[in-house]
Amino acid sequence: MARESLRVAVMAAVQVLGDAGVPSAQVDAELLAAHLLGIERTRLGLTPLVEGEWVERYREVISQRARRIPLQYLTGQAHLGSVTVEVGPGVFIPRMETEVLLAWAVQSLAQIQAPVVVDLCSGSGVIALAIAVARPDATVYAVERSAGALAWARRNADRHRAGGGTPIHIRGGDFTDERLLTDLDGVADLVTANPPYVPEGTKVEPEVADHDPHEAVFAGADGLDAIKPLISVAAGLLKPGGYLAIEHDDTHGDSVPALLSARRILADVTEHHDLAGRPRFVTAQRVRLQR
Repeated sequence: MARESLRVAVMAAVQVLGDAGVPSAQVDAELLAAHLLGIERTRLGLTPLVEGEWVERYREVISQRARRIPLQYLTGQAHLGSVTVEVGPGVFIPRMETEVLLAWAVQSLAQIQAPVVVDLCSGSGVIALAIAVARPDATVYAVERSAGALAWARRNADRHRAGGGTPIHIRGGDFTDERLLTDLDGVADLVTANPPYVPEGTKVEPEVADHDPHEAVFAGADGLDAIKPLISVAAGLLKPGGYLAIEHDDTHGDSVPALLSARRILADVTEHHDLAGRPRFVTAQRVRLQR
Protein backbone atom coordinates (compact mmCIF):
# COMPACT_ATOMS: atom_id res chain seq x y z
CA MET A 1 0.00 0.00 0.00
CA ALA A 2 1.44 3.35 -1.08
CA ARG A 3 2.51 5.96 1.45
CA GLU A 4 0.30 9.02 1.78
CA SER A 5 0.65 12.60 2.92
CA LEU A 6 0.07 13.07 6.64
CA ARG A 7 -0.89 16.69 6.07
CA VAL A 8 -3.61 15.71 3.63
CA ALA A 9 -4.92 13.04 6.02
CA VAL A 10 -5.09 15.55 8.88
CA MET A 11 -6.81 18.16 6.70
CA ALA A 12 -9.46 15.60 5.73
CA ALA A 13 -9.90 14.68 9.40
CA VAL A 14 -10.40 18.31 10.36
CA GLN A 15 -13.18 18.55 7.77
CA VAL A 16 -14.88 15.41 9.10
CA LEU A 17 -14.71 16.59 12.71
CA GLY A 18 -15.84 20.09 11.83
CA ASP A 19 -18.85 18.75 9.95
CA ALA A 20 -19.70 16.66 13.04
CA GLY A 21 -19.74 19.75 15.24
CA VAL A 22 -16.58 18.99 17.18
CA PRO A 23 -15.56 22.45 18.48
CA SER A 24 -11.81 21.74 18.52
CA ALA A 25 -11.60 19.93 15.18
CA GLN A 26 -8.07 21.04 14.24
CA VAL A 27 -6.55 20.32 17.64
CA ASP A 28 -8.30 16.96 18.00
CA ALA A 29 -7.31 15.83 14.52
CA GLU A 30 -3.67 16.65 15.25
CA LEU A 31 -3.71 15.11 18.73
CA LEU A 32 -5.18 11.86 17.43
CA ALA A 33 -2.62 11.73 14.64
CA ALA A 34 0.18 12.29 17.14
CA HIS A 35 -1.28 9.64 19.44
CA LEU A 36 -1.37 7.01 16.69
CA LEU A 37 2.16 7.92 15.62
CA GLY A 38 3.46 7.87 19.19
CA ILE A 39 4.95 11.36 18.94
CA GLU A 40 4.30 14.83 20.32
CA ARG A 41 1.81 16.97 18.42
CA THR A 42 4.55 19.55 17.79
CA ARG A 43 6.53 16.94 15.82
CA LEU A 44 3.85 16.14 13.26
CA GLY A 45 5.61 18.33 10.70
CA LEU A 46 8.61 16.01 10.84
CA THR A 47 6.51 13.11 9.51
CA PRO A 48 5.48 14.09 5.98
CA LEU A 49 4.42 10.61 4.82
CA VAL A 50 2.57 7.74 6.52
CA GLU A 51 1.69 4.22 5.50
CA GLY A 52 -1.68 3.54 3.93
CA GLU A 53 -2.56 1.14 6.75
CA TRP A 54 -1.94 3.93 9.25
CA VAL A 55 -4.30 6.23 7.33
CA GLU A 56 -7.03 3.60 7.59
CA ARG A 57 -6.56 3.34 11.37
CA TYR A 58 -6.55 7.13 11.58
CA ARG A 59 -9.80 7.42 9.63
CA GLU A 60 -11.44 4.92 11.98
CA VAL A 61 -10.45 6.80 15.12
CA ILE A 62 -11.53 10.06 13.51
CA SER A 63 -14.93 8.52 12.76
CA GLN A 64 -15.21 7.60 16.44
CA ARG A 65 -14.40 11.17 17.47
CA ALA A 66 -16.95 12.43 14.92
CA ARG A 67 -19.53 10.35 16.81
CA ARG A 68 -18.56 12.55 19.77
CA ILE A 69 -16.71 9.88 21.69
CA PRO A 70 -14.43 11.96 23.93
CA LEU A 71 -10.90 12.53 22.73
CA GLN A 72 -9.59 11.31 26.08
CA TYR A 73 -11.40 7.99 25.74
CA LEU A 74 -9.71 7.47 22.36
CA THR A 75 -6.24 8.30 23.65
CA GLY A 76 -6.88 6.76 27.08
CA GLN A 77 -5.34 9.76 28.80
CA ALA A 78 -6.16 13.13 30.33
CA HIS A 79 -3.87 15.82 31.67
CA LEU A 80 -3.90 18.29 34.55
CA GLY A 81 -0.89 20.31 35.59
CA SER A 82 2.15 18.09 35.10
CA VAL A 83 0.15 14.89 35.59
CA THR A 84 -1.20 12.46 33.02
CA VAL A 85 -3.86 10.02 34.18
CA GLU A 86 -5.62 7.13 32.49
CA VAL A 87 -9.34 7.61 31.87
CA GLY A 88 -12.16 5.75 30.18
CA PRO A 89 -15.81 4.82 30.61
CA GLY A 90 -16.99 5.22 34.20
CA VAL A 91 -14.92 8.23 35.22
CA PHE A 92 -15.27 11.99 34.77
CA ILE A 93 -12.75 13.42 32.32
CA PRO A 94 -10.61 16.21 33.84
CA ARG A 95 -11.13 19.58 32.16
CA MET A 96 -8.82 22.51 31.47
CA GLU A 97 -11.00 24.72 33.69
CA THR A 98 -9.58 22.96 36.75
CA GLU A 99 -6.03 24.12 35.98
CA VAL A 100 -6.61 27.43 37.75
CA LEU A 101 -7.93 25.73 40.88
CA LEU A 102 -4.90 23.43 40.91
CA ALA A 103 -2.49 26.35 40.60
CA TRP A 104 -4.20 28.13 43.50
CA ALA A 105 -4.17 24.98 45.61
CA VAL A 106 -0.45 24.41 45.14
CA GLN A 107 0.30 28.07 45.88
CA SER A 108 -1.74 27.94 49.09
CA LEU A 109 0.66 25.30 50.41
CA ALA A 110 3.83 27.25 49.58
CA GLN A 111 4.64 28.13 53.19
CA ILE A 112 3.42 24.89 54.78
CA GLN A 113 5.82 22.05 55.46
CA ALA A 114 4.61 18.45 55.03
CA PRO A 115 0.99 19.50 54.41
CA VAL A 116 -2.03 17.23 54.72
CA VAL A 117 -4.37 17.46 51.72
CA VAL A 118 -7.83 15.92 51.23
CA ASP A 119 -9.36 15.84 47.75
CA LEU A 120 -13.10 15.14 47.84
CA CYS A 121 -15.06 13.81 44.83
CA SER A 122 -11.68 12.81 43.43
CA GLY A 123 -12.83 10.93 40.31
CA SER A 124 -9.71 9.80 38.44
CA GLY A 125 -7.58 11.13 41.29
CA VAL A 126 -6.01 13.74 39.04
CA ILE A 127 -6.12 16.70 41.47
CA ALA A 128 -4.74 14.61 44.32
CA LEU A 129 -1.96 13.26 42.11
CA ALA A 130 -1.10 16.67 40.68
CA ILE A 131 -0.74 18.07 44.20
CA ALA A 132 1.35 15.07 45.25
CA VAL A 133 3.68 15.65 42.30
CA ALA A 134 3.99 19.37 43.09
CA ARG A 135 4.50 18.63 46.80
CA PRO A 136 6.19 15.25 47.34
CA ASP A 137 6.33 16.00 51.08
CA ALA A 138 2.52 16.15 51.30
CA THR A 139 0.24 13.47 52.69
CA VAL A 140 -2.61 13.34 50.19
CA TYR A 141 -5.99 11.62 50.54
CA ALA A 142 -8.35 11.10 47.60
CA VAL A 143 -12.01 10.36 48.37
CA GLU A 144 -14.44 8.91 45.81
CA ARG A 145 -17.75 7.05 46.16
CA SER A 146 -18.32 5.75 42.61
CA ALA A 147 -17.02 2.22 42.15
CA GLY A 148 -16.23 2.92 38.50
CA ALA A 149 -14.29 6.10 39.19
CA LEU A 150 -12.61 4.52 42.20
CA ALA A 151 -11.13 1.81 39.99
CA TRP A 152 -9.57 4.46 37.76
CA ALA A 153 -8.28 6.42 40.75
CA ARG A 154 -6.61 3.34 42.18
CA ARG A 155 -5.11 2.47 38.81
CA ASN A 156 -3.68 5.97 38.47
CA ALA A 157 -2.39 5.97 42.05
CA ASP A 158 -0.68 2.61 41.48
CA ARG A 159 0.88 3.89 38.25
CA HIS A 160 2.09 7.01 40.04
CA ARG A 161 3.64 4.97 42.85
CA ALA A 162 5.25 2.52 40.42
CA GLY A 163 6.88 5.49 38.70
CA GLY A 164 8.53 6.52 41.96
CA GLY A 165 5.95 9.09 43.05
CA THR A 166 4.88 9.67 46.63
CA PRO A 167 1.92 7.36 47.33
CA ILE A 168 -1.50 8.91 47.81
CA HIS A 169 -4.16 7.39 50.02
CA ILE A 170 -7.40 6.35 48.28
CA ARG A 171 -10.62 6.12 50.30
CA GLY A 172 -13.73 4.67 48.74
CA GLY A 173 -17.03 5.94 50.07
CA ASP A 174 -19.41 8.89 50.32
CA PHE A 175 -17.85 11.94 51.92
CA THR A 176 -21.05 12.42 53.93
CA ASP A 177 -20.46 9.10 55.71
CA GLU A 178 -19.31 10.20 59.17
CA ARG A 179 -17.24 7.03 59.59
CA LEU A 180 -15.16 7.56 56.46
CA LEU A 181 -13.11 10.60 57.46
CA THR A 182 -13.35 10.76 61.25
CA ASP A 183 -9.60 10.34 61.69
CA LEU A 184 -8.98 13.36 59.45
CA ASP A 185 -11.17 15.83 61.36
CA GLY A 186 -9.26 19.05 61.95
CA VAL A 187 -5.98 17.90 60.38
CA ALA A 188 -6.12 19.09 56.76
CA ASP A 189 -4.07 22.05 55.58
CA LEU A 190 -6.00 22.01 52.30
CA VAL A 191 -9.27 20.52 51.09
CA THR A 192 -10.01 20.52 47.36
CA ALA A 193 -13.14 19.38 45.55
CA ASN A 194 -14.44 19.18 42.00
CA PRO A 195 -17.91 17.84 42.83
CA PRO A 196 -20.87 17.34 40.49
CA TYR A 197 -22.39 20.79 40.06
CA VAL A 198 -24.32 21.13 36.80
CA PRO A 199 -28.06 21.82 37.31
CA GLU A 200 -30.28 18.99 36.05
CA GLY A 201 -31.72 19.73 32.64
CA THR A 202 -28.79 21.87 31.52
CA LYS A 203 -27.88 21.23 27.89
CA VAL A 204 -24.33 19.92 27.67
CA GLU A 205 -22.06 18.70 24.89
CA PRO A 206 -22.59 15.09 23.68
CA GLU A 207 -19.20 14.13 25.13
CA VAL A 208 -20.58 14.99 28.57
CA ALA A 209 -24.20 13.90 28.14
CA ASP A 210 -23.39 10.53 26.59
CA HIS A 211 -20.10 9.58 28.22
CA ASP A 212 -19.31 11.32 31.52
CA PRO A 213 -21.04 9.53 34.43
CA HIS A 214 -24.31 11.37 35.18
CA GLU A 215 -23.61 11.40 38.92
CA ALA A 216 -20.26 13.08 38.34
CA VAL A 217 -21.82 15.95 36.39
CA PHE A 218 -25.34 16.77 37.58
CA ALA A 219 -26.39 17.69 41.11
CA GLY A 220 -30.07 18.50 41.47
CA ALA A 221 -32.24 21.31 40.16
CA ASP A 222 -29.81 24.07 41.17
CA GLY A 223 -26.58 22.09 40.90
CA LEU A 224 -25.88 22.46 44.63
CA ASP A 225 -26.95 19.07 45.98
CA ALA A 226 -23.34 17.97 46.46
CA ILE A 227 -21.77 21.32 47.30
CA LYS A 228 -24.07 22.12 50.25
CA PRO A 229 -23.11 19.10 52.37
CA LEU A 230 -19.54 19.22 51.08
CA ILE A 231 -18.97 22.63 52.66
CA SER A 232 -19.80 21.28 56.12
CA VAL A 233 -17.60 18.22 55.69
CA ALA A 234 -14.68 20.24 54.33
CA ALA A 235 -14.90 22.80 57.14
CA GLY A 236 -14.67 19.96 59.66
CA LEU A 237 -11.60 18.49 57.99
CA LEU A 238 -9.65 21.74 58.01
CA LYS A 239 -7.27 22.68 60.78
CA PRO A 240 -7.37 26.33 61.90
CA GLY A 241 -5.84 28.36 59.09
CA GLY A 242 -6.41 25.56 56.56
CA TYR A 243 -7.53 26.32 53.02
CA LEU A 244 -10.54 25.20 50.98
CA ALA A 245 -11.11 25.27 47.20
CA ILE A 246 -14.34 24.10 45.54
CA GLU A 247 -15.01 24.12 41.80
CA HIS A 248 -18.56 25.07 40.76
CA ASP A 249 -20.77 25.84 37.78
CA ASP A 250 -20.34 29.17 36.05
CA THR A 251 -23.87 30.08 37.21
CA HIS A 252 -22.78 29.72 40.86
CA GLY A 253 -20.57 32.80 41.03
CA ASP A 254 -22.80 34.32 43.72
CA SER A 255 -24.54 31.35 45.34
CA VAL A 256 -21.55 29.21 46.33
CA PRO A 257 -19.52 32.08 47.84
CA ALA A 258 -22.67 33.01 49.78
CA LEU A 259 -22.93 29.49 51.17
CA LEU A 260 -19.33 29.64 52.40
CA SER A 261 -19.71 33.14 53.79
CA ALA A 262 -22.66 31.96 55.88
CA ARG A 263 -20.33 29.64 57.79
CA ARG A 264 -18.76 31.56 60.69
CA ILE A 265 -15.90 29.07 60.81
CA LEU A 266 -14.78 30.15 57.30
CA ALA A 267 -13.18 33.45 56.34
CA ASP A 268 -11.54 35.15 53.34
CA VAL A 269 -14.14 33.74 50.94
CA THR A 270 -12.97 34.59 47.42
CA GLU A 271 -14.46 33.86 44.00
CA HIS A 272 -12.09 32.96 41.15
CA HIS A 273 -12.50 32.80 37.37
CA ASP A 274 -11.25 30.18 34.92
CA LEU A 275 -9.05 30.78 31.87
CA ALA A 276 -12.14 31.83 29.87
CA GLY A 277 -13.06 34.47 32.46
CA ARG A 278 -16.05 32.59 33.88
CA PRO A 279 -16.79 32.12 37.61
CA ARG A 280 -15.31 28.70 38.31
CA PHE A 281 -14.18 28.08 41.89
CA VAL A 282 -14.34 29.57 45.34
CA THR A 283 -11.75 29.53 48.11
CA ALA A 284 -11.87 30.13 51.85
CA GLN A 285 -9.77 29.70 54.96
CA ARG A 286 -10.79 28.22 58.26
CA VAL A 287 -10.72 30.82 61.00
CA ARG A 288 -7.60 30.64 63.13
CA LEU A 289 -7.90 30.04 66.86
CA GLN A 290 -7.86 33.14 69.02
CA ARG A 291 -4.95 33.41 71.42
